[in-house]
Amino acid sequence: MVVRSYFSFDRTRDLKDAGVKLLAGTDMPQAFVYPGFSLHEELELLVRSGLTPLEALRAATYNPAEFLGALDSLGTVTQGKVADLVLLDADPLTDIRNTRRISAVIANGRLFDRAARAQLLKRVETALKH
Repeated sequence: MVVRSYFSFDRTRDLKDAGVKLLAGTDMPQAFVYPGFSLHEELELLVRSGLTPLEALRAATYNPAEFLGALDSLGTVTQGKVADLVLLDADPLTDIRNTRRISAVIANGRLFDRAARAQLLKRVETALKH
């Protein structure tokens, strides 16, 4: 795992201990930050900083919806809310690295199984080479 120089374990732990609600931010457009992929690394870094796996997951789901004032439509899996889901093969609450063990993704009401995701990733890889 690559630890980016701007990530401070102590500062992140201090913010958490002070009750600051943290937001995951790896989907920001930056060089060498790839939405989705970088989030797994960020979740791992948050846990290394002292957050529980649940707190890290909330930093990427519930907390942003709350910050944006959108809890009526986002942030939890509830009937009537907008939801893109990642279905995992293992429990991320026991090991945050299990967020990488993706079985399927549901986005915009469409199911992406392993084969469909592999096809999408191949297209992205090809586009990046050109």
